[in-house]
Amino acid sequence: MRNFCHNLLLLGLCISLASASQIKYSTVTGFFLQDLNTTNTTTFDYSTQNLGLINQAYDSDKDCPNVNKLTQWQKFEYQLAQLNHKSSKNIEYKLLYLGRHGEGWHNAAETFYGTPAWNCYWAELDGNASASWVDAKLTANGIAQAQKAHNFWANAISVQRIPTPNKFYTSPLSRCLATANITFTGLNLPKKKKFVPVVKEYLREGMSIHTCNWRSNKTYIQNTYPGFKVESGFSEFDNLWNGVTSETSTAQDLRSKALLDDIFSSEKGSYHSCTSHSGEVASLLRVLGHIPFSLSTGAIIPVLVKAEILSGSALATSATWTASAHCTVPPVTSISNGACVCPSSAAPVTTPLVLEQPTVSPSFTFVASTKAF
Repeated sequence: MRNFCHNLLLLGLCISLASASQIKYSTVTGFFLQDLNTTNTTTFDYSTQNLGLINQAYDSDKDCPNVNKLTQWQKFEYQLAQLNHKSSKNIEYKLLYLGRHGEGWHNAAETFYGTPAWNCYWAELDGNASASWVDAKLTANGIAQAQKAHNFWANAISVQRIPTPNKFYTSPLSRCLATANITFTGLNLPKKKKFVPVVKEYLREGMSIHTCNWRSNKTYIQNTYPGFKVESGFSEFDNLWNGVTSETSTAQDLRSKALLDDIFSSEKGSYHSCTSHSGEVASLLRVLGHIPFSLSTGAIIPVLVKAEILSGSALATSATWTASAHCTVPPVTSISNGACVCPSSAAPVTTPLVLEQPTVSPSFTFVASTKAF
């Protein structure tokens, strides 16, 4: 059932993980600065703040051997282990390291043209005379941001003894593949936690008519990153992007919920890394009940998650996509709801500006579910 419905997802029809149960997610707060409303998301730098881990005593410290000789991360690792040890069988705790890709050419173009012109015209093209942003690659600045993340991890592993991920996941879009590769390749990882990332379709950015979110084909990904593992059922070509319809926030959150269900129901270990996008990380935070926390390009946020299996069958939830209008020339502005205001009184259109694209218009049915932890 699971593989069958995963294949249906790639046709834009269904996401389903068969079970008679469902998972409730919540964020366990009080451990990280990013949990606090007082933390400034604009100026916060994960690399100078120990990833946001708050220096404090834990309830488990009294039972922790040699606690005074441990780093804050080692004490946190013991605390998380105790949470799982003392919890009932239907509850599990995991720490998710959610990272945003480094700056891509699409980010640079939006800064150059301004958001209204970008959203309503330029983002629907495949590039300009200077750069291409179809499945946007990293800029030099984006590469430097990924290297910064690598340097952070190298120091945190050797000095802070930060728990390394049991599993690595990445979006299939090029900017995330490159960011994950630069960030984690060459780190001093335990033999049982080697960097072999799984490429997950569900981790991609919120689907829109922007060409930067049109992924490359499976063969290109495998040839470019032969050490990466592409998940089962991953289609050769992108059957989700079509240049006409966009994913609503509701649809994206349901997709994010299905991703989390897959991770929590099928993967062992308490630490997982996900390299993704600003919009997708925001969606994951909503599903996890975390306060909004905007990530700059290349940034990372840790989230301590409590997952609880609830009895009773989960109801299937449908989420349709909507057509997105844009301009055929650069717009003057856009209004508060995001609608485009085209010049010369021209009406926005839904005809793709890039003509060669998949033709599937997705409409998903989600069933939130899992097997026992």
